[in-house]
Amino acid sequence: MKKLFIASALMALLNVSQVLASEDIPDQYPGSVLYSKPYEVIPGIWSAIGATAPPTYENAGHNNNLSFIVTGEGVVVVNSGASYKLAEALHKEIKDVTDEPVKLVINENGQNHSMLGNNYWIEQGVPVLGHVDAAAEFEDGMGSALAGLQGYAKENAEGTDPMGPTETFEDERVITMGDFEIHVMHLGPAHSPGDTQVWMPKQGFMIAGDIAFSERMMPIFSGTCTTCWIETWETKFMPLQPTFIIPGHGHPTNLAQVTRFTRDYLVYLRGKIGAHIEEGGDLASAYYVDQSPYAHLDTFEELATKNAGVVYEEMEFE
Repeated sequence: MKKLFIASALMALLNVSQVLASEDIPDQYPGSVLYSKPYEVIPGIWSAIGATAPPTYENAGHNNNLSFIVTGEGVVVVNSGASYKLAEALHKEIKDVTDEPVKLVINENGQNHSMLGNNYWIEQGVPVLGHVDAAAEFEDGMGSALAGLQGYAKENAEGTDPMGPTETFEDERVITMGDFEIHVMHLGPAHSPGDTQVWMPKQGFMIAGDIAFSERMMPIFSGTCTTCWIETWETKFMPLQPTFIIPGHGHPTNLAQVTRFTRDYLVYLRGKIGAHIEEGGDLASAYYVDQSPYAHLDTFEELATKNAGVVYEEMEFE
């Protein structure tokens, strides 16, 4: 009965948040550098939902989800944020919610908005955990990541000193803290190297990271293996059957919704590009394959043609 009540409450919340999720809203929390104020998704699990838009001065780079778990014995944070100031702002919100200390930060991948705030947490003496491949990716690109942040965030980049995680893992790290058993997992290849999922089986709750997208179109990177991503989804992610999911981007939702906008999109785009290649189509015309079923997603205009080109180059010699 309790789980049914939580599910009903979450669905009611989703009905509201879907209306508010728009890349046209520059900032939902003017009193903070955060794009939106954290809220409690289910008991103990909170998230500050990022903008469904590219990083801008207005959203200060908070365009992914910054989450935290109040366990009863300490707080676990998922994602340090895109800057020192974002990490500091999230910490302020945590202190408003609980007196429990932050005991661990988890980086969900090696991208800028996951790791650039690490130095704030390290300065507080908090260990930061990331996948070994994500740590390597961030180390390779941290200089350009900082330059990019300084370019769009301006004064909100102050204090940021790129640092990788203080600890790494390869397959899984299980953390028992308070009321939560937290599985920090790398299920397999997906969006970017070292994609990390935070799974709480007792609650049926997954903080999925960038293996899962909702409300906005995903970017497909050069070097991303889309067939691997689909396989990881079908053989490792879906069998867990999470009831609740915080995706890497977009509001908390359910498995059907993230499947629709992640796995199904990958299958759809590969089908369109495969047919295009069979018909003798070249790269120049591949950019314009029909992606209209996904045109309502935020960032569609920025990413659809780029995604088509990347998938064409991946599939051309398969």
